[in-house]
Amino acid sequence: MSVQPEDRTPVLVGVGQCVQKEKDVEKAKSPLHLMEDAARLAAKDAGIGDKLWQHVDNITVVRFITDSPDARRLPFGRYGNAPKSLGNMLGANASKNCYGPTGGNTPQMLVNHTAELIANGETEVALVAGAEAFATMMRALGQGKMLPWHDEPGGTRIDVGYEREGVTEVEKAHKLQFPVNIYPMFENAIRGQKKRSVREHQLAIGKLMAPFTEVAAKHPQAWFPIARTAEEIATPSDDNRYVGFPYTKYMNAIMQVDQGAAVVMMSVKKARELGIPQEKWVFLHGCADANDLWYPTERVNYYSSPAIRMMGKKAFAMSGWNIGDIDYFDLYSCFPSAVQIGRNELGIAEDDKRPLTVTGGLPYFGGAGNAYVMLSIATMIEKLRAKPGTKGLVTSNGWYVTKHGLGLYSTDPVKGAWKREKPATYQAEIDAEAHPVVNEQPKGRAKIETYTVVNGRDGAEFAILFGRLDDTGARFVAHTPNDKPILQDFMERDQLGRSGTVAPAAEPGKDVNVFTPE
Repeated sequence: MSVQPEDRTPVLVGVGQCVQKEKDVEKAKSPLHLMEDAARLAAKDAGIGDKLWQHVDNITVVRFITDSPDARRLPFGRYGNAPKSLGNMLGANASKNCYGPTGGNTPQMLVNHTAELIANGETEVALVAGAEAFATMMRALGQGKMLPWHDEPGGTRIDVGYEREGVTEVEKAHKLQFPVNIYPMFENAIRGQKKRSVREHQLAIGKLMAPFTEVAAKHPQAWFPIARTAEEIATPSDDNRYVGFPYTKYMNAIMQVDQGAAVVMMSVKKARELGIPQEKWVFLHGCADANDLWYPTERVNYYSSPAIRMMGKKAFAMSGWNIGDIDYFDLYSCFPSAVQIGRNELGIAEDDKRPLTVTGGLPYFGGAGNAYVMLSIATMIEKLRAKPGTKGLVTSNGWYVTKHGLGLYSTDPVKGAWKREKPATYQAEIDAEAHPVVNEQPKGRAKIETYTVVNGRDGAEFAILFGRLDDTGARFVAHTPNDKPILQDFMERDQLGRSGTVAPAAEPGKDVNVFTPE
């Protein structure tokens, strides 16, 4: 290394990831055991194996989806202190046992947070891990079986970040808490901004996502290692039905996977003391975390993200890089709209030839609940080590294009002291973005801003839309009448800007507003 990094510089030195495809639910490993496997692989990858555990003073775990606010009805899979349980399994006795919040942004946020602790001298050696075994859980529930996935190891758990519902009560009444319902609404807004027809845009989505499937087909931990054509992804069929129009099944993140990953982080000083080879070291050159306006109905619009724009600006300023310097990307890809918004806000041209994923993305590689980005970070580190001096960018996204994290990585050392700007210093600017007033009980003439049609296995079930009142410009959320001809029309013809009338719900949060198109 020509540049000698400072002692307190954080560095990632070990990674491990695993996938489980065991069909017998009673033989399958729990998410905690998948994390143990990934952690042991990461310790081995760092070159010191289980000797690592005597040095770990911080174990940080991504929140299980069973601990998320909208999943607590699940009958098993909760741990009182998951990082402490993991430490007990590994033989580690960390002084800090940290647990992240709900959200797909959490892994990158936790890496950013842990790097800051290391740089400040508050942590020396950390294990950051995440896993899900949701495929096994759902299979067990389908068979009427209860699995012994729980533990109460005691100790003090430190909760990093905070838990906050992603939708208002009115948004929840309109079924916006389900990602498969709301992300297609972003997609139709993007289509409107691009001025494309429905079919033109679907083919563009297929063209965007087909390269993701090709990457997944070559990744050893992928859940669906199957390359698909743009036409196959974009065209509805018996195997590829609509889920939330205009999304077919092949455009949706798949959470029913069993996957886990872990990374080992420490100070440069400790890496030297432990004799970890420098060819294992990967540095976090830039990072940032930011939230868009929290509730979906409050957003500036549905085709942009001021938070991603700001986050990219801050992370690149910290690193001294620019978007043209990046060799590898992993843009969060729960749905195509998330990919497009992230790409556009970071300044990646639509015709840029660089692949946008190193894993294959959540619909094809697998969307392991809140933990997917642990696997994308692990894969990114492996890519960068294989070609020293290259640069990688990872984004993460929680809730509904709501919470975001970004990391810039390279084997090249960080120059000077590692220091990041506190996210709170720039969050206020995002929160101050001009945005529409929300009317939770709208009445009168209005126009559709964006929409989707929610489909089940037997076809269209109901339509959701964001609209604007003609007289005030206030935004509202509504359903259409549950009328088959209307639903069919919404899936055959463009509805953006369509006029109609809206009537308020009988009681806020207890019923749905109804928009009747003209």
